[in-house]
Amino acid sequence: MTTFVLIPGMCHGGWCFDELAERLRSHGHRAYPLTLTGVGERGHLLHGGVNLDTHIQDVIGVLAAGNITDAVLIGHSYGGMVITGAADRAPERVRGLVYLDAVVPGHGDSCWSLVSEQERRWYVDVEESGYATRPMPFFDPRATAHPLASVLQPLRLTGDLAHIRRRDYVYAAGWDGESPFTPVYERLRQDPAWTTHAVDSAHNLMRDAPQELLEILLDVA
Repeated sequence: MTTFVLIPGMCHGGWCFDELAERLRSHGHRAYPLTLTGVGERGHLLHGGVNLDTHIQDVIGVLAAGNITDAVLIGHSYGGMVITGAADRAPERVRGLVYLDAVVPGHGDSCWSLVSEQERRWYVDVEESGYATRPMPFFDPRATAHPLASVLQPLRLTGDLAHIRRRDYVYAAGWDGESPFTPVYERLRQDPAWTTHAVDSAHNLMRDAPQELLEILLDVA
């Protein structure tokens, strides 16, 4: 049995992993879809101080409360920032990392610094409070604004990810237009420390390639 903790991308809640989580559970694994502070059903907690550190602590809190010591953290898109930080700060609780068409940061990187100018223009389209980025018009109706400080804050790491037994990158090769994650995938596929996968899917792998994604995660397990 493997314990998966699933971290969504910007503006999305744990609900985006509901179907995937049920499929993982049907194969005997544990799955914890997580909604980050300030988003979705936790949107009432949004304020100017909600940042990347807050979201990393969200994950660490779940690991500690569940006494989880063998987690595989799954991060979609922005969620790559969060799982990297959580693995660095709670190395004794994490055994694997899976990045789903996601940023893969190093020390000092922010989500802002890792994406293209097109994504940055979206980030600064903030709601009236000034605290959060509006969801894209084509997002799921359940999507909500996302804390802006979380994409601006640089990640502070204490070490590297050498202690993680397995690191996987799942690249969505079916973007409508140029993918901002192509350089990440091309770099990691040359790195023997990583296992990479290319899936014919748009960015929302959970919705558009559920069976392929499930098979990859069962292999990770």
